[in-house]
Amino acid sequence: MSVFIVTAGYDRSIRFWEAPSGRCYRTLTYPDSQVNALDITPDKQSIAAVGNPHVRLYDAVGGNPHPISTFEGHTASVTAVGFQQANGWMFTGSEDGTVKIWDMRCSTPGCQRDYECRAPVNTVVLHPNQGELISGDRNGYIRVWDLATNNCRCELVPAGEVAIRSVSVASDGSLIAAANNNGTCFVWKLRCGDDMHSHFEPHHMLQAHDKYVLKCLFSPDVRWLATMSADHTAKVWDTTNFELSRVLAGHQRWVWDGVFSADSAYLVTASSDQTARLWDLDKGETIRHYTGHNKAVVCVTLNDSA
Repeated sequence: MSVFIVTAGYDRSIRFWEAPSGRCYRTLTYPDSQVNALDITPDKQSIAAVGNPHVRLYDAVGGNPHPISTFEGHTASVTAVGFQQANGWMFTGSEDGTVKIWDMRCSTPGCQRDYECRAPVNTVVLHPNQGELISGDRNGYIRVWDLATNNCRCELVPAGEVAIRSVSVASDGSLIAAANNNGTCFVWKLRCGDDMHSHFEPHHMLQAHDKYVLKCLFSPDVRWLATMSADHTAKVWDTTNFELSRVLAGHQRWVWDGVFSADSAYLVTASSDQTARLWDLDKGETIRHYTGHNKAVVCVTLNDSA
């Protein structure tokens, strides 16, 4: 399968790009609203796009312009989406204050679990152990949802009522980062206790940007932590000491989202300036622009692995 990038945003279009050439080879129209988040299924066959309030699944490799599945149950804008590794279920978070789990194997899609966060949810990620979901919300809470017991196992409030914008867990489960509206990024070490649950040990605090951090993300090799911001930049931090390694400057407006390549050598960013960019992290330079949207691009995903 070729390397491709998918972008979406306020113009209600989902665009597929050849990563090396920058050519847009396919455009889908999202029928309901702007698109807030994207993710590719683990088998690389489908892509989820979420808006207000629907979750829609599209064919990632064929030519079908219509959704192949629609998941209904949220009552406000959906802000986060992701998949369990075995392709068995999908998770979402929404401004309706809930985190939901959806069974992908049923002929009729439906919500299987519903977790109440009591505040609009901005971000949800799945721990690599596949047994814990971690959410961040507008009231400043980070919650760990234990999928075995179906309960909230712990809550963290790192900066009072300052909204948590983004959470990322390292691929090896060693670190977790959370970024907020003050431009601060908190990092904890994750320890597995005798109860087999993750325990948070404060590790580092970065004043990463002077404005909102809209996305934080560990690289697949856990060497880097990237932060995307309303200050029009993305920054790349060395996780050995959390020193600043690169400032990726070039976007003209807010940088909303980003995704690393599988080899951690490249970063793709999405911006309100209506473009996405591919960055060479060794050089700290843009090596490709993806231009075609006519409104803000707020989400991006990348397929470059088998």
